[in-house]
Order: sequence, then C-alpha cells, then structure tokens
Amino acid sequence: MRHLLPPAPPEPAPLRWLGQLVEWTIVVLGAALVVIVFANVVMHQLDFDIAWTTEFGEFVLVWTTFLGAAAATRRRGHMAITELRDHLTGATGRGLRIAIEVTAAAVLALLVWYGWAIVQASWGNILTVLDWPMAWQYLALPVGAAIALVYVIRDLVLLLSGIELVAAPEDVS
Repeated sequence: MRHLLPPAPPEPAPLRWLGQLVEWTIVVLGAALVVIVFANVVMHQLDFDIAWTTEFGEFVLVWTTFLGAAAATRRRGHMAITELRDHLTGATGRGLRIAIEVTAAAVLALLVWYGWAIVQASWGNILTVLDWPMAWQYLALPVGAAIALVYVIRDLVLLLSGIELVAAPEDVS
C-alpha cells in the first residue's frame, strides 16, 4: 500500500499521516465518482436515471479539487514561474522564497477565513436532489485551504531554519 501513492518530501509523521489521509480520500472519492457515473451511463442505456449523479459528481469534484490542491502543496508540486527565484542566490534568493511562502500563507489564511464564512452562511441552503446542506460542499474550501496552509507553514519553518526546499521526487517508474 505504501508505494501506491506518489512519493512526498521527507516530513514528520503527523504531516505524513495527514498527507496520506488526504490522498487516500481523493482516491476513494475519485473511485466512487467513476463507479457512480459509469453506473448512470449503463442505466441510461436501459432508460433509467440515477437522479443524484450530477449533484454528487459536483460535490465530489469540488472536494477532490481542494484536497488535490492541498496534496500538491504537500509535494511542492504547484505550477510556478521560477526563473527569478532560480537565479537569485544567497540571502536574496532565500528572502524571495520566504516572501513567496508568507504570501501563499496569507492567501490561504484568507481562503480559510472567508471560506468558513461562506460555510456558516449556507447551512440553510439545501442541495435539490441529495437533500444535503450546501455547506458540506462549500466546506471543501476552508478544509482544503487549511491543509494546504499546514504544508506552507512547514515549508516556511524549513526556510527560516536555513533548510533548502526541494520538490518531492518524481516517480518515473
């Protein structure tokens, strides 16, 4: 089971467990989505319909998007334009990397804050077919942002400790 997920950077056990929980959640949600959509396609061929497939699909896609962003943050795998950062060395380069991490942390903190406000405001809104509160769907934003924030803070602490950040190793097998 250990080698079923892509490799991640070295990290303390609690961060590793959090990352694995996030990634296995993405796997389970994705598998459930594939099975349900496939079943609905088969049902359409038999002139039936699973009415909640669309709402459930949207729900799962929202959650996998925000959890996936957190998983990418864990691996330092987000797309970045690195020409300036790569050319700066020494204290200037380290300062730029710290500024980037502080900016990312501030943006994620705002997403957690305002995402939570959206969740709080939407408990009274109900998904039409699933009959679930919309807040459960919107909860993906502050949860995903909070998990990503944990990994950004990890990187910020490493940078402030003088440790150079490296991306997770690529699994090319």
